[in-house]
Amino acid sequence: MPEYAITVNGQLRRVQASADTPLLWVLRDELGLIGTKFGCGVGLCRACTVHVDGNASFSCQLPIAAVADASITTIEGLSPDRSHPLQRAWIAEEVPQCGYCQPGQIMSAAALLARTPAPDDAEIDQWMAPNLCRCGTYNRIRAAIRRAAAEASHDG
Repeated sequence: MPEYAITVNGQLRRVQASADTPLLWVLRDELGLIGTKFGCGVGLCRACTVHVDGNASFSCQLPIAAVADASITTIEGLSPDRSHPLQRAWIAEEVPQCGYCQPGQIMSAAALLARTPAPDDAEIDQWMAPNLCRCGTYNRIRAAIRRAAAEASHDG
């Protein structure tokens, strides 16, 4: 089995996996980073969203061989102590119900705010639409993104 050197949350990690093993399973099973969730396995629900070189990507669809030279950020790497503005906003707006989709939601929202620091509701809705939430907390998700954007604009 080949060995891959991947950078995850700023740390170089070495893993052995088949070239076609999805990044999701490397993160969860080999590296113990279980914050990234398995939802549908076909890139439709976006529960498995991580950042690959700063872009929101669906780890269930990315073979490990395709990301060997990339920088990967998981929900654990966004902020280990919940101090990221989105994590604070998620708590303040009481977004989660079951919580299963929330790591993917937050990672998608972080990618949005990195590109569009002050998105309007239409931009938020368009960007976040592919992320499914079975509990239907979409209004609270939108409010949390607005809160995080406002906080970031005050800090910057």
